[in-house]
Amino acid sequence: MQLWQERELLELLIFKLEEQRLLLEAGSMRWIHFASREVEQVLERLRVSGIGRDVEVAAVAREWGVPEVTTLSGLVSAAPTDAWREVFAEHRVALTACMSEIAQLKDSNEGYLRAAARAVDETLASLAASTGEYTTHGERAREDTARIVDKEM
Repeated sequence: MQLWQERELLELLIFKLEEQRLLLEAGSMRWIHFASREVEQVLERLRVSGIGRDVEVAAVAREWGVPEVTTLSGLVSAAPTDAWREVFAEHRVALTACMSEIAQLKDSNEGYLRAAARAVDETLASLAASTGEYTTHGERAREDTARIVDKEM
């Protein structure tokens, strides 16, 4: 039961990462914090689900006479029947595929975020005025004029 829930949560995480990627590709930074929060919420649900899975795996492992801290591959090889072997093997393949897709999306999203951070840094560096607001004496360090001006007008 826990393996199905974990697979569903991994697929939900893929969806949320894909959503985040689409926002990043579109340059729609206004909504990124919502997408990031949703990714974090799914990750927390996965952590909780992982604890439940560990408990169930330990119970099955005890019943099948293998160490309680065993992997899914360990359960596949220790399965008493072909049916159980097939079920656990299919879960292992599906979970591995999900994790691979998650890793690719994570890397892609990190690339977009690095590019966005670089663009912000370059914009700030191109400003002639200092980015500080106050001097050490507590006075305004810059004028109250616009900071980004088209100099070619």
